[in-house]
Amino acid sequence: MRNSKLEHLQPYPFERLRELHKHCEHRGSLDHIPLSLGEPKHPPPSFVVEALADAQALTTQLGIYPATKGTDELRLAISDWLQGRFGISADPATHILPVYGTREALFSVAQALLSGCAGSLVGMPNPFYQIYEGAALLAGARPLYIPNLAENDYRADFTGVTPAQWRATEMVYICSPGNPTGQLMSLDEMLALIDLAHQYDFVIISDECYSELYYKDELVPCSLLEAAAQYRGGSAQRPFERCLSFHSLSKRSNLPGLRSGFVAGDATLIQQYLSYRTYHGCAMSAHHQYASALAWGDEAHVLENRALYRDKFAAVTKILAPHYDLRQPEGGFYHWLRTPIDDLSFSQRLLEQQHITVMPGTFLGRHLDEDANSGNPGQGHVRVAWVAGMEDCVTAAQRLAEFARSL
Repeated sequence: MRNSKLEHLQPYPFERLRELHKHCEHRGSLDHIPLSLGEPKHPPPSFVVEALADAQALTTQLGIYPATKGTDELRLAISDWLQGRFGISADPATHILPVYGTREALFSVAQALLSGCAGSLVGMPNPFYQIYEGAALLAGARPLYIPNLAENDYRADFTGVTPAQWRATEMVYICSPGNPTGQLMSLDEMLALIDLAHQYDFVIISDECYSELYYKDELVPCSLLEAAAQYRGGSAQRPFERCLSFHSLSKRSNLPGLRSGFVAGDATLIQQYLSYRTYHGCAMSAHHQYASALAWGDEAHVLENRALYRDKFAAVTKILAPHYDLRQPEGGFYHWLRTPIDDLSFSQRLLEQQHITVMPGTFLGRHLDEDANSGNPGQGHVRVAWVAGMEDCVTAAQRLAEFARSL
């Protein structure tokens, strides 16, 4: 016996990348520069490292079973951050739930909230973070792929969703800034989606883990909860109704190994999700909660981190712009780069010639319908993650430019 739903899962992009590169080898002397994985490499905040290394505090914290709901101090720190960053008034007791990193939370929220009824749909951007798809499939739903096409400036096109599809939809994932596109959803776009959620009775799951990485101070990412707080539709009964926002310290604070994030929003959904998590057994450890509260309470390191990315994007853009059809992201740390040849061949040849690994867009998207010839919005692109230090990024950009000249 086995869970038959597992058979519907597609290989993860990095598995497909390893298979694609199985017979590719760089035969020169260039050092390898990996740009395929969005794993931040900037230094973490020193005060967080010091807190985690405090032997006396750690001795006490390791002797505590952590509360699934999180400590009062952590939830208050998150509430204060939401107020300061987005102007959101979130009750620490009812609107906020710390989670063990947003990856597991974005997956498990579907297991907790979806009905499992046959024919139910879960909307998601296309291309996308594959956790959304796996979450839907393992909860017994079918993915509804919302194309984010170049001709629409990579914005989600909800106009193609039929009323029948909306009626079958139980949940919609959005991601702003987008992974991999770097595109932002505007407040008006979020308000329009909230209106649809009330009309058709579905939940919106907003992945906002890149929200603190942006490149223009006049174009700052907003939160779904900002839109929910402003929504004036007639069917809204409670604050943030049908809306959940997910945030992480991985990108904001360069702490991917801490596995620390939170979900905030609709108090009824938070309570349902807390009930699930109590049995799921994934509470963040006490010392991680303590360190997380410190991180959410400090903005100086976030400003420094954002400046590092801005400097890197300015440097690599200057090098790449003469050689590629380059579109600057509005947020995040990826270039969603159009390729002059097909993206799979581009990735293989780039590894062989320049010893650089990037993620083919084909692996991040799905065909627009069940016809395998219908087109994949990820095709003809690669995702380039500028997460390494400045020197490695500049070197990689120079190699990418040289590679373009060789094509």
